[in-house]
Amino acid sequence: MLDDSLLDDQARLAEVDTSGLLRAAARAGAQVRATAEAAEELGVRRVFAERPRALVLVTRPGVAPAVAKLVTALLGPACPVPVVVADDVPTWVGALDVVLAHTEDPGDAVLAEAVDRAGRRGARVLLTAEPDGPVAASAAGHALLIPPRVPVPQGFGFARAFAAWVVALNALKLLDVDVNLVADELDREAERDHPMHESFVNPAKTLALRVADRTPLLWGLDEPATAVAAHGAGVLACYAGLVSDVAGYPQALTRSVLHRRAVHGTSGADIFADPDDESDGLVRVLLLAVRQGRPAEIARRAAQDTLPGADVLEPAEEVTGGDAVCSALLALRFELAALYLGLAAGTLGGPGLYAPAV
Repeated sequence: MLDDSLLDDQARLAEVDTSGLLRAAARAGAQVRATAEAAEELGVRRVFAERPRALVLVTRPGVAPAVAKLVTALLGPACPVPVVVADDVPTWVGALDVVLAHTEDPGDAVLAEAVDRAGRRGARVLLTAEPDGPVAASAAGHALLIPPRVPVPQGFGFARAFAAWVVALNALKLLDVDVNLVADELDREAERDHPMHESFVNPAKTLALRVADRTPLLWGLDEPATAVAAHGAGVLACYAGLVSDVAGYPQALTRSVLHRRAVHGTSGADIFADPDDESDGLVRVLLLAVRQGRPAEIARRAAQDTLPGADVLEPAEEVTGGDAVCSALLALRFELAALYLGLAAGTLGGPGLYAPAV
């Protein structure tokens, strides 16, 4: 049962957040800044100066799949090199290729073997992982390893992995992202979402209350937004035990029964509805938008015409800095909203909630 009064009681929030998870999530900006500094010290710009034959993004369990989706969306179809997303390094990887990987499981045997294989074949490998264990040992002499410099519990590595991969992609001249600006905007978002701010001025608390007792329909109006939606669904499941639907809006249109429920739920007819009165429960439509420009505006207006009462999460209205900044900001907002919801509902089971890879 959701205790929404908890959200506006900073002392009670601190009391129930025994592991300091809100504080850990709020350190996303510090993670980005520290990771960029470590990458500079390791010489990432020099090692990754030459464009590869192929870019391989390794998606081991945890946040890596969401980071890979976001990075792929930011690269877009115009990316001049093939992008391969896989949970293991392909057997054909060689000296002309670049491998980016992230894990929070230092004993991931699959990744340890993959990093060792890629390194022995001459591929350039960038790995974010713990400094000890089989994964770190496999990187010795074969890969550039960025260990965490800002201590956070397992499960809070999205910002660190995203920063490391963006730094490498900047060096490869496949992206042009101001990493310091990403860090600065994450710090500002953490301040806006601070526990001392009440729900009506705190974007993360507002988001938590909007999806409470509902099934969130996280529908992206562009590719980066849909990628962030996948991360949002992951953290809502991890920290609040909430099941969400994730899709790009064109794909959501094909889910006819669910889309009809969404239209009904945003028509204003359910403003005082009780989820217990609905056999299938109530839905909450969240339209996520990252990109700006005329095509993005057309997509947003079309979706809002069909779903007039849907919530629109559009970070570009609050900040500048491009798609990467807006995506990172929205990802952090979902993390904090999921934590607030989990704490208020009593479903949060503690740090990590992370099953190591086998």
